[in-house]
Amino acid sequence: MDDTHKPAKGGWRDNIVLFGALAANLGIAVAKFIAAAITGSSSMLTEGVHSVVDSGNQVLLLYGQKRAKRPPDAARPFGYERELYFWSFVVAILIFAVGAGVSIYEGYLHIIDPEPLSDPFINYVVLGIATLLEGSSWLIAVREFGRTRGDTGWWQAIHESKDPPGFIVLFEDSAALIGLIVAAVGVWASHWFADPRLDGYASIVIGLILAAVAIVLARESKGLLIGERADPAVIECVRALVAARPEISSVNHVRTIHTGPQSIFVAISADFADSLTMGEGEVLIGQIEDELRAAVPQLSSIYIRPERKEDAVLSAS
Repeated sequence: MDDTHKPAKGGWRDNIVLFGALAANLGIAVAKFIAAAITGSSSMLTEGVHSVVDSGNQVLLLYGQKRAKRPPDAARPFGYERELYFWSFVVAILIFAVGAGVSIYEGYLHIIDPEPLSDPFINYVVLGIATLLEGSSWLIAVREFGRTRGDTGWWQAIHESKDPPGFIVLFEDSAALIGLIVAAVGVWASHWFADPRLDGYASIVIGLILAAVAIVLARESKGLLIGERADPAVIECVRALVAARPEISSVNHVRTIHTGPQSIFVAISADFADSLTMGEGEVLIGQIEDELRAAVPQLSSIYIRPERKEDAVLSAS
């Protein structure tokens, strides 16, 4: 058995998506609030809150990444990498409770008590600048996530991803760009039809978009927090390497769980040849562990249990 654990790697390159999104959202939030104060636009105020929430989310994800890099200790022998999954779940809750909640509430207030229309020019200017900044952040997120997904489809890659910051920022930026379009349509429609309530309806639509994004992110983060198996290709690779040893009669099961985005714990039950002595079995286990680490670097902890096939079947039933 090997309980060695490799702390999560990290650096500015790993966090480029988060830093890019944070810089864009901070600048956009200030501009949106100024525009909302001048024009009284509900959708602009909603978009300002949206950007503030996104900024807070990026800070939480950066904090979660920092906490996840702590080395294992007596209290957490497998390390702290799964703490990143907790903060990712918190981010999803914040998007739903604060982002969506405030947007819908602000839209409702603007509908029942609409403010007089004012010159929308500053709104269009801010929305244009925000689109450029959000678009830049979105392109960074798309490029970085695309670099890791390989040939896998986008939705499948998101569902199978074990690194929440990558797909969370991708979802946030996508929702932000859609929200900017909705806000622009709301500002235009309220002036074209001389009905300021339409701006409030746009705010509610933005809130519903954020709620939908939050639900998807919460579902993905919950799965990671509870514990997800490794990619089936990784499991089959481990099984094949162990089964290829002539001293192994059969591989009973291979069970895995992600303890972090790039860290996998694997438990292997295998039927060893009866002719092996205890000393030979210990040497064999060490050799198998070395082969597994070389073939699958993500294996941070390996547990190999010699077990007769018949006993493994009974214990699984």
